[in-house]
Amino acid sequence: MNELRPDSPYAVRRLVVALLLMTIGNGGMYTVVTVLPTVQAEFGASRADASLPYTLLMIGFGLGGIFMGRLADRFGVMVPLLVGAASLGVGYVTASSAGSVWTFALAHGLFVGMLGSSATFAPLIADTSLWFVRRRGIAVGVCASGNYIAGAIWPPVVQHFVEIAGWRQTYFGVGLFCALTVATLALLMRPRPPLAAVVAASTAEGATPQAVRPFGLSLASATALLCVAGLACCVAMSMPQVHIVALCTDLGFGTARGARMLSLMLAFGIASRLISGWICDHIGGLRTLFVGSVLQGVALLMYLPADGLWSLYAVSAMFGLFQGGIVPAYAIIIREHFPSAQAGARVGTVLMFTLLGMALGGWMSGKAYDLTGSYAAAFVNGIAWNLLNLSIAAWLLLRVRGLAARPAASTVS
Repeated sequence: MNELRPDSPYAVRRLVVALLLMTIGNGGMYTVVTVLPTVQAEFGASRADASLPYTLLMIGFGLGGIFMGRLADRFGVMVPLLVGAASLGVGYVTASSAGSVWTFALAHGLFVGMLGSSATFAPLIADTSLWFVRRRGIAVGVCASGNYIAGAIWPPVVQHFVEIAGWRQTYFGVGLFCALTVATLALLMRPRPPLAAVVAASTAEGATPQAVRPFGLSLASATALLCVAGLACCVAMSMPQVHIVALCTDLGFGTARGARMLSLMLAFGIASRLISGWICDHIGGLRTLFVGSVLQGVALLMYLPADGLWSLYAVSAMFGLFQGGIVPAYAIIIREHFPSAQAGARVGTVLMFTLLGMALGGWMSGKAYDLTGSYAAAFVNGIAWNLLNLSIAAWLLLRVRGLAARPAASTVS
């Protein structure tokens, strides 16, 4: 039983399995983006309607994360993973036979998102944070990288099979693959986190005022602020991720180049998540969030003048490198400032709002395109939402510094 302890070799092996699960299970949000132009053309839908499957998938992804998190708290992470495996298979196969964009969208929202991919995101991040004490930031960063590894791998693979077999046959094959692999890997995740260590950490943190009142706020108020911050940063983040393939198609570069550009963006996002995890271990989650928000805003501004193929490649790589560490930072912030016993529920709640932000931003960008005929307004909208995220991060940093200065001032007086 000594092996089943935090920071053990087993914890490292478990992290590798979690990384594989997230890479496979999170493919839906990138698969649907890759086939967006093809599905739009087949169903004769508007750009906003064609974005609806992604929007419903992300809403379901977020809402399902809370349910799957509670299921993991009660039965262990293996149970929601098995549910997710079955649901991913059903969702992709159902979508492959859809007769309208609405059926296609519902299959993504209910099965691929709410009951499928949700099991392989927030529950795995929360579970990973409970298996590591030292280098928790880098461990969470490695786990969360699975989401971006999925983005680097799935678009070109799916695009390849769409070109040779069509999107319907591709979706059918993806469903079978996800169901079999996720179910098999889930069986390796049966042991639960070492509860004694979790309770001990919770007791130690719970004895401090900062854990009871994070940032000097009530638990509910602090959580609500992080939820708004997560929503705002991901509305901004979603525009390039959701619409870069469509943008390349509109500019005459083709869907294949758009898919490669998305893969490049998310490949740099992998590096960003690993680097940001290392940074979190040294400067903390809140400062990492602030830095990531500043850099994401810079990258979004750079998209406005970019309309050439190579300039878009360069800005997309920059965007991936700058924004990849933002979402994992929320999990670290919660572990640093909230009681450990509540980590799973609060991580799931905040990450739900990041996914809702991706859903809202994907739809808003499509709507802006339909209204204006270009994506310039969508980028401006993203920059405005990013400013909201930056403002919250800066305000929380100032509060933490103020709280840290009070005891020092009291000691001097």
